[in-house]
Amino acid sequence: MADNAGRGNRRGRPGYDLGRLLDVSVRVFNERGYEGTSMEVLAQRLGITKSAIYYHVSGKDELLRLSVNRALDALFAVVEEADSTTGRAIDRLEHVVRRSIEVLVAELPFVTLLLRVRGNTRVERQALARRREFDQVVSDLVEQAEAEGSIRPDVDPSLTTKLLFGMVNSIIEWYKPSRGMRAEQVADAVTKIAFDGLRTGARNPV
Repeated sequence: MADNAGRGNRRGRPGYDLGRLLDVSVRVFNERGYEGTSMEVLAQRLGITKSAIYYHVSGKDELLRLSVNRALDALFAVVEEADSTTGRAIDRLEHVVRRSIEVLVAELPFVTLLLRVRGNTRVERQALARRREFDQVVSDLVEQAEAEGSIRPDVDPSLTTKLLFGMVNSIIEWYKPSRGMRAEQVADAVTKIAFDGLRTGARNPV
């Protein structure tokens, strides 16, 4: 990602590169809340000094920015994939939902943090603005699928988008990688439940 350029290769104390720093910081932010986490707490959890953290980032805000952007960049990459941009709108929509679930599972701590920001800081407001952009892309796909006659027209597209991603986003509340459920299994379940209810008719044979 562009945000990591020039920093990702820098190292402070051995074993604590920017990636490791972000992993631990996100975990602490999710446990304690962003506002409830101080640089002192982060330093203690990492077992390093605050100056070692400042070697990589300018402060807590930058840690938050890099973390939420990691989740957002992964989600926006999904809507740029070939299967998200070509073909019938209903199939593109299903692909976006499926791949968004896979991103959520792969980047679970980062997406969890993203979904918990409330707009209390400039960084959070920027993250929320990007989330709205992503939601609009999905809403546009829903409208296109409705226009082509692929999904039922009696549900408002914006509501359909909220319901779809309400179901997707709820995964952060219960999904545990240690339980052995793969991302593909979760995606299969969500898309079956969601799209069998949305389609106006039977799926066309492959």
